[in-house]
Amino acid sequence: MNTESTAHNSTANEGHEKGLRTKSLGLLSSITIGVSSTAPGYSLAATLGYIVAYVAYQSPAIILLAFIPILFIAYAYRELNRETPDCGTTFTWATRVFNPWVGWMGGWGLVAAGMISMASVAQIAGKYFFLMFGSSLADSTLWVTVAGCSWVILLSWVSYRGINVSARLQQWLLGIEMVVLIWFSVVALFKVYSGTAGKDAVKPELNWFNPFAVTDGHGFSFSALSAGVLLAVFLYWGWDTTVSLNEETEEPDKVPGRAALISTLILLVTYALVAVACLAYSSAKPLENSDDVLAQIGGQVLGTHLDKFLIFAVLTSAAATTQTTIMPNARTLLSMGAYDAIPRKFANIHRTYMTPGFATLVTATISILFYAGLTLVSENVLGDATEVVGLLVAFYYGLTGFSAAWHFRKDAGTSLRQISARVIMPLIGGITLLGVFVKTTLDDMNPDNSYTVVNIFGLKLGGIFVIAIGSLLLGVVLMVIMSRISPDFFAGKTLNRHTPIVVADHVYASADRFGVPDATIDENMIIPPDFDTYKKDIL
Repeated sequence: MNTESTAHNSTANEGHEKGLRTKSLGLLSSITIGVSSTAPGYSLAATLGYIVAYVAYQSPAIILLAFIPILFIAYAYRELNRETPDCGTTFTWATRVFNPWVGWMGGWGLVAAGMISMASVAQIAGKYFFLMFGSSLADSTLWVTVAGCSWVILLSWVSYRGINVSARLQQWLLGIEMVVLIWFSVVALFKVYSGTAGKDAVKPELNWFNPFAVTDGHGFSFSALSAGVLLAVFLYWGWDTTVSLNEETEEPDKVPGRAALISTLILLVTYALVAVACLAYSSAKPLENSDDVLAQIGGQVLGTHLDKFLIFAVLTSAAATTQTTIMPNARTLLSMGAYDAIPRKFANIHRTYMTPGFATLVTATISILFYAGLTLVSENVLGDATEVVGLLVAFYYGLTGFSAAWHFRKDAGTSLRQISARVIMPLIGGITLLGVFVKTTLDDMNPDNSYTVVNIFGLKLGGIFVIAIGSLLLGVVLMVIMSRISPDFFAGKTLNRHTPIVVADHVYASADRFGVPDATIDENMIIPPDFDTYKKDIL
């Protein structure tokens, strides 16, 4: 429970217990969800080839370099979550620290990134489903789209059924995925050092970990470095799901933050290992712009039959991240609904499964429509989706870093460790990601940097730039509309720095005072003023 001073505004002083199933996740489950949310297998398959195209053998260096701001932002998440363990994360924190307008856009950035990501994830899941069986349908746009949409529906249903079911499924999916990725890497490196990897193989060099060796043929290239880092940020994206599930976690002020930090460290080791193994086995040139690095060399490394395990690992990875993209999106929408930033309907909780039922269904529906729509326009648009997601992630991660630094600027503690974790590292992380966002956005105006070209009034722009900026502008339009529909939120009445953040021990904790039997009473619980209506939503 947040213990900030009481607000003078009565509406803003009301807590919002959302009704999620509490204490469902421990540290291990949270770490599992944090790692699987990034989908290591899928992310590497879909992204590593593009990183190599920008920075060649310095790809491991870029992966390490991108880890630094990600780690710093993970500290921002941990410190903000300790004080305000709300499932709205960036939306809630930025609203309380800055203002409702900034917070709303932070929440929109997270939701938009998830919606766009679902398109490329569903595409991979659909394709790999057919590859598992050696079916030629893997080359059919129609059937891959049908399969991808089916995966979204299936995993949305799992998410709808409850957090415990989701966590158990994630443990199995992640276990398979990590074992296969490590096996693949070890075999590839063994063949390189034993001289059986082929004529293109090269032994790893220390220079691969030097980011200042990134060149464009004329010397050091900051543009290539920036673009590579942005793609690597996409590799790491997803660990913050652990914090989005804070209200359903044991010790919500501690466990999610620890899980986030541990998840990023596991990802760093995994990505660096696989990147080095791929570059050493194949060399850089054959991997450039590959839309599926693991499929390209998997058969060569593991053999024509054992490569099915790698295909299965990428399939499980895509399935895992499909589910874990739905989960934080739904909970962000739940939090926004609970504070009246969007229609209150989004705050509805399923009475049996105690999940954000309505928000989950909306997330799945919009994701399917967006994916199918992009496929009808052009498959090349899906190729631009990865970098678009990277831009949006840099946007809301950076905002989270600034939120932590500004919030704790006067109360960072007395030790250098506390000041670093609460102010210095979040600020550096925020500035770094903001710089990458601005630089890469400007570069992506050039249509040569995108798969698609958009002609606007005779001006040719890159598809990445148009989709990224277009999605943010759409958020601005929706925000203005909501400011008319729900003026109280934008006036700071339903959520501000004084609003207590309530994480209930049980969904019926508040309901007991209204005559609901067999309820656990939390004497500190603050009842929303419209509880009679809210009770109908959650019961």
